[in-house]
Amino acid sequence: MNIHEYQAKELYRQYGITTPNGHPAFSVDEAVAAAQKLPGPVWVVKSQIHAGGRGKGKFKEAAAGDKGGVRLAKSIDEVKTFAQQMLGNTLVTIQTGEAGRLVKRLYVEDGSAIDRELYLSAVVDRVTSRVSFIVSPAGGMDIEQVAHDTPEQITSFSIDPASGYFPYHGRKIAFALGLKGDLVNQCVKMVGQLYAMFVEKDMSMLEINPLVVTKTGQLIALDGKMDFDGNALFRHKEIMAFRDLDEEDSKEVEASKYDLNYIALDGEIGCMVNGAGLAMASMDIIKLFGSEPANFLDVGGSATKEKVTAAFKIITSDPKVKGILVNIFGGIMRCDIIAEGVVAAVKEVGLKVPLVVRLEGTNVDLGKKIINESGLKVVAADNLADAAKKITDEVKKLKAA
Repeated sequence: MNIHEYQAKELYRQYGITTPNGHPAFSVDEAVAAAQKLPGPVWVVKSQIHAGGRGKGKFKEAAAGDKGGVRLAKSIDEVKTFAQQMLGNTLVTIQTGEAGRLVKRLYVEDGSAIDRELYLSAVVDRVTSRVSFIVSPAGGMDIEQVAHDTPEQITSFSIDPASGYFPYHGRKIAFALGLKGDLVNQCVKMVGQLYAMFVEKDMSMLEINPLVVTKTGQLIALDGKMDFDGNALFRHKEIMAFRDLDEEDSKEVEASKYDLNYIALDGEIGCMVNGAGLAMASMDIIKLFGSEPANFLDVGGSATKEKVTAAFKIITSDPKVKGILVNIFGGIMRCDIIAEGVVAAVKEVGLKVPLVVRLEGTNVDLGKKIINESGLKVVAADNLADAAKKITDEVKKLKAA
């Protein structure tokens, strides 16, 4: 689960991490009031969306101006103007795609006298099962370009969970960032605070871009991008309170209500599969036969008829879907449960696109019998390759018609 920058900075403050003062705003009046609470004379007005590249982003609407989603204001009047231009308009960045994101929240922050911009992030390294810090002295908006053009400026360090964080970890990071003097001590302290927050809050990713050195010699977290492990959110109600459903795909939100593992993609073949590995294989073989999956959907090993029905309805609600592949290998999951769910869903929402079903495993004969006797127009498949070929062929016929 992702959160907004202003929420991330609230967490910074809880852990004593130095960050500029600021206030969220949901309206123009609130943005003006937020600026009036800060000393100025410079304020930063930031669009709050779950995507990076806001500073270089562009608004779709001409009335929003062309200064990007992060703007420097030198008066309260400018804060008001920028808020009017940003709120309610769609910001397109390198991470949003052409559709962009509607800006519904702003963060008005104290301006900072920046001397240097650095980069720091932390991720869960699944190869080593450790938290790894990735740092660079070349921070700012174009860190991806830095990694591509000058990878030698990117350094990573991991921390053994058995020993935890020690000051020497912070010193290694400080030296990699080119910090000297008291800034090294500040870095040692900040990295320790970040590590504690990362572990205690069950984060999967933390990015500060930029981490800045001010002209007065302070090390400040000027930005905050955080992602949390969804499997651990049950023990972090305070993090769940930060969830912004407007920033999530509506189909993914609906899937989460039924404990379905669903991720929307840009293809045309909807997939309903049990097991993450089989789902990935199904997506790969769809691409092998010349088409693209419209989603990743794992109904799990213990799905009920209701969950399967909900999954099918979510797939059919996507207007991009031109065909559906149901691929079930029944182990714990019984094929008859899947069949009952598919039949119930089709009878409720109808079937306007081709449907190919491949069932194998527990109660497979009963599952096939349920579908065969349902009266549905379903194409049966014998194996995964056969299923993928049949659904891609059906979609191609539909597009050619």
